Amino acid sequence: MDSSPPQQMPSQASSRSWSIYGRGEIIQRYEILGRIGSGAYADVYRGRRRSDGLVVALKEIHDYRSSFREIEALQALRGTPNVVDLIEYFWQDDEEDAVLVLEFLPADLCAVIREAKRGGAGIAVGEVKQWMLQILRGVEACHRSSVVHRDLKPSNLLISADGVLKLADFGQSMMLQETRLTSLDINPENETWIQQQPTIQHEGNVSWPEDPRPENQNMPGPRHVNEDDYMKDLYGMRAKNMMYDSDKDMSLQDGDASCLATCSTGDIEVDPLKGSYTYDEAQDDMVDESGALTSCVGTRCFRAPELLYGSTSYGQEVDLWSLGCIFAELLRLDPLFPGTSDVDQLSKIISVLGDLTEETWSGCLDLPDYNKISFGKVDSPIGLEACLPDRSAAEVDLVRRLLGYNPAARATAAELLRDSYFAEEPLPVPASDLKIPTKEDNNESSPGE
Repeated sequence: MDSSPPQQMPSQASSRSWSIYGRGEIIQRYEILGRIGSGAYADVYRGRRRSDGLVVALKEIHDYRSSFREIEALQALRGTPNVVDLIEYFWQDDEEDAVLVLEFLPADLCAVIREAKRGGAGIAVGEVKQWMLQILRGVEACHRSSVVHRDLKPSNLLISADGVLKLADFGQSMMLQETRLTSLDINPENETWIQQQPTIQHEGNVSWPEDPRPENQNMPGPRHVNEDDYMKDLYGMRAKNMMYDSDKDMSLQDGDASCLATCSTGDIEVDPLKGSYTYDEAQDDMVDESGALTSCVGTRCFRAPELLYGSTSYGQEVDLWSLGCIFAELLRLDPLFPGTSDVDQLSKIISVLGDLTEETWSGCLDLPDYNKISFGKVDSPIGLEACLPDRSAAEVDLVRRLLGYNPAARATAAELLRDSYFAEEPLPVPASDLKIPTKEDNNESSPGE
């Protein structure tokens, strides 16, 4: 196949969107099969590796900070069964955009939810449990590796044809490691030098090349960055001392399923598997002069209340709140808190869970915007039971343990993996038995087409 772009396409997109075709080191290794999506910060292409015909996703990221974060997180998580695989990446001094070579996965959880809603029968309990288990394993692996995703939502949970679910889109992720400031080589006089040479893959494990400079031989992944704002953002986060069980301690294992090629579609504009509802786009975060984190991260429907109240001191608990929202959506097939603005989002949360006060969370008065946003007292909150009708007490309780106002009281992914809910009948179905939507199931035109 001719790897040059179709002649009519540049008129439909900026020249930047097609810059990947001018990257010789990429064209030599991959045949570009066409663009499959475009967003504010990235363009995604389907490609085929020339050496063996492997179909991949080529994600060209136009934002430096997002590129660094995604590469850093995916390298820290490489080999994790429920996190999308980074095969290799290309990033040189004289190139503005990084190109990540990722697995290509054909579906996402958003499509699963939409198809279940369209069919009217919902998602069977055994299937719900399998989806939840895979999500929990992915999040547990992230938190055990000190990675906070910060934008968990159904469209960022990608699925292979064999039912393997993988976390994707780590462009907003952060690392919780206090020691990294002294271990990274930060020199403001040097330009970004990150460059990934072709990798060698052996039996599913990626072998990453070492930094050729002697002083950095023991530091894997992207590491010589002069972007002060990113470093302020990175180390402004409050690190937590949390212990997580290892994979070998988990009693429930995935069914046999091979990991097919996957693509991250969270920031894709044209997506054949796009859901019938949309979420507000995640906001790129900034730092203030003190280096504090911003609260403008994540997608509103899944954003924790401490973020909505402007907190800049948070940790992995924001992912746990997002998990609760995702699980509730699996059970009810609609977003639990579909706010149209941050204030409306808080209003919907309070109407269901009740007032946020010192009694429900003793630290709420310290939230930056707590005294700036006020609501009338809710005498009779709706309650999660009313929002999850016809669901079991165990299912409602699982969601409740994640949607607590007090971040420290939220159940961790490791704790939930040991919950008796997953060992009770009906048992989780094998991943290979899950119903995966196909393009034929999602043939309606998306808004961008």
